[in-house]
Amino acid sequence: MQKYRRDLTARAQKLRREMTEEERHLWYDFLRDYPVSFRRQKPIGSYILDFYCTRAKLAVELDGSQHYEEHGRDYDIARDAKLREADIQVLRISNRDLWEAFPAVCAYINQTVQERLISRL
Repeated sequence: MQKYRRDLTARAQKLRREMTEEERHLWYDFLRDYPVSFRRQKPIGSYILDFYCTRAKLAVELDGSQHYEEHGRDYDIARDAKLREADIQVLRISNRDLWEAFPAVCAYINQTVQERLISRL
């Protein structure tokens, strides 16, 4: 994983100010008050992660339609592989699933955080 890139800071701040409707929903209705701290639009190496839990080394990525097009899929595969090399697990959640099954999405994130914390002991 590359070192922290300072040039991503301004972009991450802009993304925090301009969250998508789905990011707002997940942040304000679950992650903001989650007992294990998550960060929004967190720069890691040369990437900006939608949500990142440092203690669990867990990224939560919300995927809109562009992630299901060929270029988006290929980029995500390469990006996730780089993050795995840094022992960061990536949860990809579709925007559709977020809206249609929000309690299940929250339970999935919670279960994964708990498993990651236990495995890191």
